[in-house]
Amino acid sequence: MLKIYNKTVVSTLLLLLFSTVVFSQSNSFKITLDAGHGAHDYGAVYEGRIEKNIALSIVLKVGKILEAIPQMEVNYTRKTDVFIDLIERANIANRFNANIFVSIHCNANRNVAADGTETYVMGLSKVASNLEAAKKENSVITLEKDYKQKYEGFDPNSPETMIGMTLMQEEYLDNSIALASKIEDGFADLGKKIRGGGVKQAPFMVLHKAYMPRVLIETGFISNTVEGNRLNSEEGQNEVATAIAGAIVSYKKEYFGADDLPEAGELPSQKAAEKEAEAKVIAVADKAITQANGQLTKKNLAANTEIIFKVQLVATQKSIEVVSKNFKGLDNVSSVFENNFYKYMYGETTNYQEAKQLLQKAKSVGFNNAYLIAFRDGEKINIQDIIK
Repeated sequence: MLKIYNKTVVSTLLLLLFSTVVFSQSNSFKITLDAGHGAHDYGAVYEGRIEKNIALSIVLKVGKILEAIPQMEVNYTRKTDVFIDLIERANIANRFNANIFVSIHCNANRNVAADGTETYVMGLSKVASNLEAAKKENSVITLEKDYKQKYEGFDPNSPETMIGMTLMQEEYLDNSIALASKIEDGFADLGKKIRGGGVKQAPFMVLHKAYMPRVLIETGFISNTVEGNRLNSEEGQNEVATAIAGAIVSYKKEYFGADDLPEAGELPSQKAAEKEAEAKVIAVADKAITQANGQLTKKNLAANTEIIFKVQLVATQKSIEVVSKNFKGLDNVSSVFENNFYKYMYGETTNYQEAKQLLQKAKSVGFNNAYLIAFRDGEKINIQDIIK
């Protein structure tokens, strides 16, 4: 289906939507803790050791430590044995305007000798073991009602399909890695094995659409009798919780100072609301385009040399020097200042098929939110203008 959006209209609608909303910055450093699984979703189970119970116990212990520290504010995706949809876990963090999101799990493997911890950040890894870990954790969505519609056709058995989805990984990746590294350092101080030698990336659905630095922790293997029994014990859970809480405190001190508050900026709840509103606006545009397709074919569009297509990469209130290194190696990048935003565009063509190839290239280097825009005689145009 042909997709051409009038960006001016979209921007105007979004600005109108948010001009009536006031967002305030909290005076606390806010943490959302997520205990994996819950209720009928047991997670891994070995010799009476149950992942959902161990994860919840560790989360509550981490929270108790943090809640005793001034300026630390904690909320939980669950504090009891209940089932929470994966996407709702991210929504809880967004509504709370969390500064970080930490999801805690236990690992398992058919090889019962496997042991050690793993800490993941959101990413599109092609490493087989990382994809298997994501596949295992993502499989829970099949327990949710209408998961195919809710997760935009995502196949939990093929984490690679998330590559085609909208990911907010670039904006938070560096801070996510910093937090994950501190967590691994804490585990190393306990003498725990760090599997893979460092922070890993994988497409975990529970991290998808959480608009803040976020990590997923595999605290150890409950399939390993020794390590599993340790994780299932009060002493073992306390040491893991202390390491995680210490890493969070260290992260806060390094990035915000011992007493400094988080800097004001776009809050997760605002980011989530903007994305939802943008999706609604685009859905309206899609409907109009679908109706117009009977009057306009791709062949006719490609032949219309008056129409110029470009790929919009990003819109930001900060000015960025238009050089290749600032746009992941892409050349032929141009910019405009519109509606108080600097908008950066890639490529230029009169051929719709070539435009789609430019869009795919932009997405392949990491601009996952890129989309096509159209111009006629230097002016942005909407679908009705094209039909005329």
